[in-house]
Amino acid sequence: MCRQPMPEPICLVENINGSLHVNDGAINYLYGIDQPVVVVSVVGLYRTGKSYLMNRLAGKQTGFALGSTIESKTKGIWMWCVPHPTKAEHTLVLLDTEGLGDVDKGDSKNDAWIFCLAVLLSSTLVYNSRGTIDNTALEKLHYVTELAEHIKIKSPSPAGDEDEDEQNDSKFVQYFPNFIWTVRDFVLELVIEKKGQITEDEYLDFALKLKKGCSKTINNYNLPRQCIRSYFPTRKCFVFPLPASQDNMARLESLDERHIWPDFLKATQRFCDYVFNESNVKTLKGGHRVTGRMLGHLVKLYVDTICSGKVPCLENAVVTMAQIENQAAVQEGLKVYQSGMEQVKSLFPVSTDKISAEHQRCSNVATTEFMKRSFKDETKEYLKSLSEEVDKYYFELLDQNMTMSEMKCSKLLSDLYKDMSEHLQQGEYAKPGGYELYCIHRDNIITQYHRQPDKGVKAEDVLEMFLSERSVEANCILQADKRLSENEKKIQEEREKAALIEQQKKAAEEKQMEMARLMEVEKKSQQERLLQMERKFEEEKHLQQEELNKAVNSKLAEQKDLLEKGFKEKAEVMDQEIQQLKKEKEENSFFKEVVMPLVDVGKELFSSILQYNLVRTKLKGLQNNSQLKVKFIRASGRNENENKKRNIAASGDERVQAHTSSTSPSAV
Repeated sequence: MCRQPMPEPICLVENINGSLHVNDGAINYLYGIDQPVVVVSVVGLYRTGKSYLMNRLAGKQTGFALGSTIESKTKGIWMWCVPHPTKAEHTLVLLDTEGLGDVDKGDSKNDAWIFCLAVLLSSTLVYNSRGTIDNTALEKLHYVTELAEHIKIKSPSPAGDEDEDEQNDSKFVQYFPNFIWTVRDFVLELVIEKKGQITEDEYLDFALKLKKGCSKTINNYNLPRQCIRSYFPTRKCFVFPLPASQDNMARLESLDERHIWPDFLKATQRFCDYVFNESNVKTLKGGHRVTGRMLGHLVKLYVDTICSGKVPCLENAVVTMAQIENQAAVQEGLKVYQSGMEQVKSLFPVSTDKISAEHQRCSNVATTEFMKRSFKDETKEYLKSLSEEVDKYYFELLDQNMTMSEMKCSKLLSDLYKDMSEHLQQGEYAKPGGYELYCIHRDNIITQYHRQPDKGVKAEDVLEMFLSERSVEANCILQADKRLSENEKKIQEEREKAALIEQQKKAAEEKQMEMARLMEVEKKSQQERLLQMERKFEEEKHLQQEELNKAVNSKLAEQKDLLEKGFKEKAEVMDQEIQQLKKEKEENSFFKEVVMPLVDVGKELFSSILQYNLVRTKLKGLQNNSQLKVKFIRASGRNENENKKRNIAASGDERVQAHTSSTSPSAV
């Protein structure tokens, strides 16, 4: 789901007197976006024209405020969500940040947090500056050198120890956005002495060139350059000439394109095309794709962490997001299941095959829906929770289906028995030959009962109860029939018992078959859940491999560049970082290919058997509850009939036997 596009930007993070606050309206808007998001943030010194570029990315002339004076217009972080122009079913989220170094604010720490948030939230970070990329420009980008102080990758252990490998800022490249440096009002030629004409990317690479040496001055010179080279997986540069004449510069927002110089428009279009085609979906640590809803949670989490005086941690963010998303995924899966079962519920009573087939179908759909949203459910805790909630609802439906089947079958037999009840009241079975007539009428009821369709799962049980109740009645009529000899009466009595036993056997067999069908369906549902979980696991491991591959390739390219430029010692230091990443990659692959299959076979087999037994116990419970109802009704019916039988014997009047018909089958 994606909401209607924003007509204009909205403030996402307010910056009031140096204190950051989330705007609930903007967060709620993000919560309504289920699509993956590509997040592009622009940062830079105030009054450098950042907002103009963001408006062009939004495909609009106006939107983000452009200041025409030396006063910065953007405060905090403003957001504009628009449909992605080249990626279907994706949302492009543009974040325009407050200008860094605003003289009115004078708070470098606040600027650092704004910069930090832009890095944390983005899949592409655009740094906008004016003039040239010289040492002064890089010194103004000192915020990048402070990122290691403001962002942690891994949360400290309970003992308070930190894993140096995990906290090493060299690992930022795995999780940081792509980096674009846009240079506005560039009036120089892209030419380097002894090399001639160069590209924009070569110009950036030249500006980030390190100096040899280890003095404090050289270290200070190299630090921002080294951070940019090490932290960001890709680096890109665009230079923009002056957009218009000096007279028109102040009203660029309202200026018709005819008055904007063509070279500037071409550069702007190249920039936009690159962002549209090369910017990736925002991901969390582990490669998990971020939706608008998840981005809203991230913004709130990071801002709350900063306001509490703590340092944002990427690992904590993943854990928190996984909890939020997995809990919601359970509820969404359950909702899909309940909605899917409404149709079969409206048809109750139905056969076991009907309800179990719908259960299996809806359970699979629910699991699929759960998998779409869940991630990092490594212990299967949330999948098990969904399974339990689905089964709980399924058992309730089974119980309802049984109850409605009992009610329908009881009413059907009650209606069929009405004529026979009148015959009893009129004493028609109290005459000689009455027992034969009674049997004919009773067998006719059974035949008509069997012909009625859609009686549900309790058809045989209810019929058994009915016949059991009638057995007392039939025996009274049999014993009172003067036409039959005592021997014939004994034969008929044995036949009655045999018929009742046969019906009881039939009802028991039906229960066994029903139980077997239900358990088979439940077994298939469990297998489907585990299969989907395995696919999800494979997908997550693949994302982690991609994340590591990206980091390794970035480091290898950087190492190669260092070696070519004579920085052998730095290249050797980087080699350690590369080997560590490769080790992680191998461990991840071994864990996926060897360890996890062995562990999961045992764990999931045990889990399946446990769940299977739990379901079996629950289904038996439903059957036993139904049987208790039957036994109670039978006992009540037998007691009442026995009392009436004694009354008949005491009166000595055969016609009084008709009074036994007062035992109504509606008691079934």
